[in-house]
Amino acid sequence: MGEYAGMKVVVCVKQIPDPAMPGRLDPVTSTLARDGRLILDDSDAYGVEMALQLVDAAAGGEVVAVSMAPRGETGGLRTALAMGVARAVLVSDEALVGSDALVTAKVLAAAVRRVEPDLVVAATESTDGYTGTVPASLAELLGLPSVTFARRVTVVGGALAVERQTEGGFDEVSCPLPALVTVTAGVVEPRYPSFKGIMAAKAKPVDQLALADLGLGPADVGWAGARQEVVEVVAAEERKAGEVIEDSGDAHERIVEYLERLKVV
Repeated sequence: MGEYAGMKVVVCVKQIPDPAMPGRLDPVTSTLARDGRLILDDSDAYGVEMALQLVDAAAGGEVVAVSMAPRGETGGLRTALAMGVARAVLVSDEALVGSDALVTAKVLAAAVRRVEPDLVVAATESTDGYTGTVPASLAELLGLPSVTFARRVTVVGGALAVERQTEGGFDEVSCPLPALVTVTAGVVEPRYPSFKGIMAAKAKPVDQLALADLGLGPADVGWAGARQEVVEVVAAEERKAGEVIEDSGDAHERIVEYLERLKVV
């Protein structure tokens, strides 16, 4: 993966409600309730692994996980630390409740600036929000070139080289560092935290920051700063039973008539 001595990589880590547990919407705001246990988003495990491999290939440096979560939650961060991440930065503040994708990007950008990384790695999108807009917004706020949907990432001579996934194959994209790259699921095989790694993670530093530490105020974040609002949530329409055609010798004609009504033929 090339050589880049002393490489510092930030990987954005989202801590989400456990998908194995039934999800719940807040009855007042119609947003996803995050009052239970939070875990590392599976999508971000690929970014963590990619960051670790890049630093290993650079023969030096560190991987720093950056996250925004309520109640000082570190469950997902501890998983990343157990995988091999050197340290973590957590932004947690009650005023962040209600923050939308853009506000989240602004908060993460302020935290990432403090680390001054050579490369920022993120998942293409989270599995509890699926907006897919945070990484691009983050790159814009940081003034970094953004390369998305990476299926292979290398760093050679201080430049980023990426195979960018497309519908028909992949594009070869390169840009100077520092930069931001988003990785797709399956780009690498995330390692499982070992017992040794889990024990070591308990001693690794997690720098917890509040809004004041980032130069942000309550008016910039949360419901006050959000530009999106959930106005209604309705259940998806249940799939109706299909029509069963018994072949009495004219089934083919009835199927053709049905397709004609749908204007398929």
